[in-house]
Amino acid sequence: MNTATDKNVIGVWPGLHYRDGQAALKFLTEGLGFTVIASYQGAVEGSIAHAELSWPTGGGIMLGSADAKTEPDEFTALTDQRQSVYLVHDDPDSLIGRAIGAGAVVVQGLEDTDYGSRGFTVRDFEGNLWSVGTYAGAMSQ
Repeated sequence: MNTATDKNVIGVWPGLHYRDGQAALKFLTEGLGFTVIASYQGAVEGSIAHAELSWPTGGGIMLGSADAKTEPDEFTALTDQRQSVYLVHDDPDSLIGRAIGAGAVVVQGLEDTDYGSRGFTVRDFEGNLWSVGTYAGAMSQ
């Protein structure tokens, strides 16, 4: 049985809800480099009840689409709220063009920070912010 102390357990999964879950999967895989691990159809054909995506350096996100359930709930209400996710990447310079090519809008271009990171922030097609940088957090050190 896996526990939170096992190295192979992902203990935090940000969850996002999109109006268009299929477009989200396309943007996140083609634009940012996530890999789809699992995806389950919702109540409406083409909707996503639950999808899991892994990030190349570890971790992942979950997502669903607003039309995945026949009745709205607390999670589908998140569709209208913009979210922000930070991704650790060794070479953000190589990723920003890919994100823009997939339709992302640059909010903050590539820059070096005073805390030793290099990165950028883009907005996806539904308004969520995706920051990508080399800073891996103090827990990683």
